[in-house]
Amino acid sequence: MGAHARHRGRLLSRRAGTQHWDESDVRVRPGKGSRPRTKNRPEHRDAESAMVVSKDRGRWGCVLGGDPDRPVVAMRARELGRTPVVVGDEVDVVGDLSGRPDTLARIVRVSPRRTVLRRTADDTDPFERVVVANAEQLLIVVALADPPPRTGFVERALVAAYVGGLQPILCLTKNDLADPDEFVSAFTGLDLPIVLAGREDPIEAVATMLTGRVTALIGHSGVGKSTMVNRLVPEADRATGVVSGVGKGRHTSTQSVALPLPDGGWVVDTPGIRSFGLAHISPEDVVDAFADLAEAAQDCPRGCTHLGPPADPECTLDRLTGHSAARVSAVRLLLTALATNESW
Repeated sequence: MGAHARHRGRLLSRRAGTQHWDESDVRVRPGKGSRPRTKNRPEHRDAESAMVVSKDRGRWGCVLGGDPDRPVVAMRARELGRTPVVVGDEVDVVGDLSGRPDTLARIVRVSPRRTVLRRTADDTDPFERVVVANAEQLLIVVALADPPPRTGFVERALVAAYVGGLQPILCLTKNDLADPDEFVSAFTGLDLPIVLAGREDPIEAVATMLTGRVTALIGHSGVGKSTMVNRLVPEADRATGVVSGVGKGRHTSTQSVALPLPDGGWVVDTPGIRSFGLAHISPEDVVDAFADLAEAAQDCPRGCTHLGPPADPECTLDRLTGHSAARVSAVRLLLTALATNESW
């Protein structure tokens, strides 16, 4: 028999053998993602509530029951996936809650946020970042000189506060170098609380406004924000280590940290602001933050940007009078800052 005939015979033999195969004869190795996954998640009924006070490299510092004397370090449970967890979040934790060195708890739930301070990298960035969750107030720290104040920064911070549900407070430092009246006149009509916190001013005025509440602090580098934190929270560096328990317990300029106030409440020290994009905010979001303006704006023509003439000659906000009219002027400054994306 020639070589060609022998090869043909082997092929016929193989084909004949396959006629008796079925799916049970085939062994398929399961892929990594093909294992059945249950949708049943543990309920963690024994979980204890906590507040997130710091974050560093995949670890979160939490205080059980909001008590700064009960700190724990936690990781994010696997079932949460990539659920974002930020300073100020109210979470449920399980595991080792002793708070002893080298122990690790697990965050198993994140409660819905009541307020959020958000920003984007710039006005073209569609990805918004939550800076602080559940803060009641936003203390905007501005120096009246050295560096000179920038209304654009304050306007953008005000927009983020109003839309996020926070009560803004304008805090002015270095008032011994310049008169604050001209600067604050731009915000007349917004019912914006203003407090002076220069080196020679007693800190009690600021402390009274923050006691018993969760307040986020923002400001440019060099405006005296760190000095104020140290005055509000004696031994702030030590307190940072106690409440965080993360890494070496140090607060760098790249992360927020919540510090307990002596008479109750928390102050969230945020990094020095380099950018404050508002790509996630529309003019309607800003107007809706003011009940009187939101009601009047319902009669505005479609597509109205609420900036008034000549851009919006039929904007119904122009019909308002009295205090509401003054508020319209102030809010339009915010809308202009939102629309122009001027450098600040």
